[in-house]
Amino acid sequence: MKPYRHGIVIGKFCPPHKGHSYLIGTASSQCEKLSVFVCWKPEQAVPIDIRMSCIKEVHPEVNVIAVEDTLADDDTPGWAANTVRILGNAPEVVFTSEDYGEGYAKAMGAKHVMVDRDRTAFPCSGTMVRTNPLDCLEWLSPCVRAYYVKRICIVGAESTGKTTLAQQLAEHYRTSWVPEYGRDYCVEKWKNGITDDWTSEEFVVIAREQARREDEAARTANKVLICDTDPFATSIWHERYMNRRNTEIEELANKRRYDLYLLSGDEIPFVQDGLRDGEHIRHWMHERFVEALTATGKHWSFASGSIEERLRHSIKLLDAMLT
Repeated sequence: MKPYRHGIVIGKFCPPHKGHSYLIGTASSQCEKLSVFVCWKPEQAVPIDIRMSCIKEVHPEVNVIAVEDTLADDDTPGWAANTVRILGNAPEVVFTSEDYGEGYAKAMGAKHVMVDRDRTAFPCSGTMVRTNPLDCLEWLSPCVRAYYVKRICIVGAESTGKTTLAQQLAEHYRTSWVPEYGRDYCVEKWKNGITDDWTSEEFVVIAREQARREDEAARTANKVLICDTDPFATSIWHERYMNRRNTEIEELANKRRYDLYLLSGDEIPFVQDGLRDGEHIRHWMHERFVEALTATGKHWSFASGSIEERLRHSIKLLDAMLT
């Protein structure tokens, strides 16, 4: 039997960090039921759906409620009345790490429990994370970490050194890279004796799985995640094989966020590895990527020249982004 029937934790959680998790975990361990109010405004840096989903992932046992922040921070009676209205009754206990907690709890006739006021257990804050998120990754759960990690995507035609550059950058920055799922998919097709029969549905599957693998890798990446292709590139490959665009893949691509695209140049020799079949249209593919990257307003740069020149150029761009 826990000491309290119903408790509450309230905050902006912008973003949620391990200090917040410590507060929620402490409260949850002492309450039969715990409600967590996530207060939000449209202009806040971290979207409310990200904050909600991350808290739910780390603390599936609590009741997470989004509350629009329309009151002044010092309107203690207003916040107390709003809390009772939303919950349907007053909580028995309030857990906070802030000085406002005592007055807020008293206004509802509840007990106040202060948790780690001096931030000795977890010396971090939302302001600290928002100011320098990449220097605060140790204080973030995987779902929040994935939100802040920089994502670099390398795209280009066949045999233009994408994978080589992705591996080199990942090694340089001591981080993860996401291989091209479409290649694995193609290998499996060939194993089953299917060499050139493609459907639009297959490209949708490839785009979705590529995105899923990328999002999973972002949860543990070290400041930057290197992606060897993405759903945007898959949409171009769909054009190449199906001779038409695919709105489903393009819609998926439009929802993705990348900090930089690197377009690998087609000036290096074509290497046949047994899977490639596009040497004759390699330059067309390269030009199509240039056109599509420009038309969609993506932040991108050429990665051209020798392998060493491409790596030096890419590192220069990424270093500027990470400092």
